[in-house]
Amino acid sequence: MTSLRSPLFLAILLPLLAAGVWAECPAPTDLKNADGTKVCAKLYTENSPYYDQCCAGDVLLVPPEEDQPYVPSPFNNKVSSLVVAQKCQLVVWSSKGKGGKTRTFKTGSYPRLQEYRRGIFGDWNNAISAYYCKCT
Repeated sequence: MTSLRSPLFLAILLPLLAAGVWAECPAPTDLKNADGTKVCAKLYTENSPYYDQCCAGDVLLVPPEEDQPYVPSPFNNKVSSLVVAQKCQLVVWSSKGKGGKTRTFKTGSYPRLQEYRRGIFGDWNNAISAYYCKCT
């Protein structure tokens, strides 16, 4: 039986982890378009109880300074994970037209929005209906 600490196991596992075989949220420094321009945030429609499988599903790329009082319908109240780029912040609202509860997500990965409280009884999973993204 192969031990988790055996050199053979580590020799196989480490390159797979480095190659990103298991999906996980991108690093905030990696948020760029194919042409190299900056992306302020990425919003994802799926997450998982397993952190290495979060930031999945449909992806909405949010450019810097984008102000959306109405999230596009395929993403309205369907965002479950998000990543905010370095030196950026994403302000979100729970109701259309920038109404309801609000929260600011600063630079970082937020793989499971159900871990972030929205008032006493709610959380931010499937609750984003408007946003503004700003970078310095």
